[in-house]
Amino acid sequence: MRSLSVLGATGSIGASTLDLVRRQPEAWRVVALTANGNATALAELAREFKAQVAVVADEAQLPALREALAGSGIEATGGEAALVEAASRPADIVMAAIVGCAGLAPTMAAIEQGRTVALANKEALVSAGEVMTAAVARHGTTLLPVDSEHNAIFQCLSGNSHKDVRWITLTASGGPFRDWDAEQLRHATPAQAIKHPNWSMGAKISVDSATMMNKGLEFIEAYHLFPVGLDKLRIIVHPQSIIHSMVEYRDGSTLAQLGPSDMRVPIASCLAWPARMDTPLSDQLDLATIGQLTFRAPDEERFPATRLAREAARAGGGIPAVLNAANEVAVAAFLDGRIGFTRIAAMVEDVLGRYAPPPPVTLEEVHAVDARARIEAKSLMEIA
Repeated sequence: MRSLSVLGATGSIGASTLDLVRRQPEAWRVVALTANGNATALAELAREFKAQVAVVADEAQLPALREALAGSGIEATGGEAALVEAASRPADIVMAAIVGCAGLAPTMAAIEQGRTVALANKEALVSAGEVMTAAVARHGTTLLPVDSEHNAIFQCLSGNSHKDVRWITLTASGGPFRDWDAEQLRHATPAQAIKHPNWSMGAKISVDSATMMNKGLEFIEAYHLFPVGLDKLRIIVHPQSIIHSMVEYRDGSTLAQLGPSDMRVPIASCLAWPARMDTPLSDQLDLATIGQLTFRAPDEERFPATRLAREAARAGGGIPAVLNAANEVAVAAFLDGRIGFTRIAAMVEDVLGRYAPPPPVTLEEVHAVDARARIEAKSLMEIA
């Protein structure tokens, strides 16, 4: 029996993780489950999986959580400090799936325990890449990538040397608007943007997929996870989302990881690593039925987010954190109907042009860069 904590238990990654645990209850002991504000759902999961502790980030929801867990013997806590404490509890593996920069401190706390962290929070490496990878090295932590693209790369690199890599190619679905022209994009609605053609995801990440910023953030994440250099990383649009990424070696061999569009596949890879586990899926990979796999180059005129991310990665320091923070503000504004779809990337570029912080060396400095970038983004909206 292995012990597991899930940070972000009520989100899509957390739900998929716990679905796998539910199928093999004899193999897992759940230590901590956390959620942002859904006390009812968190309490139900904590009772089902007999967690030691349940933590709600929004302290206003703590009374509801305590009431829902009354008599269960499960500890109920709330707030950012409680999240960090829960992430620090001994566990064989921590699933770090809190969305956005809210996940930085808990993820770092898990890393500092020197165990295995399955990283589903891409913003952690985007905003605090140098700080976080230094902590991983310092504490001897095993960092397993959960994103389907990075997990695919991780699998394709297994047993091979980074020095033999010619290219790492991240595949992108292109999102729901991949065939839309510029005029259509200007009138795209939040309801259209969150309807991803291949994946079932939350609203924010679905909008990021629609703008291609999701792939840009993954490009920066790959730079930190797989130290082959920026010039050996590239993106290709693959609408079917069957090949999740590829690695080409200097001998001309290319290894690709294929699988259905189901996040339980990469999650299972992390939970079972370095072994494998059964992953019951309703949709098995059937290439004969799929028929063909197609590819195209990304269009950075219609979707400039990948260019912005590549430039941010090359600039380094605090620039990727600015990119991420500005994007979070812009996406939230779009989902609220305050800005148009094409304004998301334009707003990010405007913030990058206004604010160039020195490289952060601590998590506190990363948070400071993030906070300032959000202020700059919000001030641009007021000007507009």
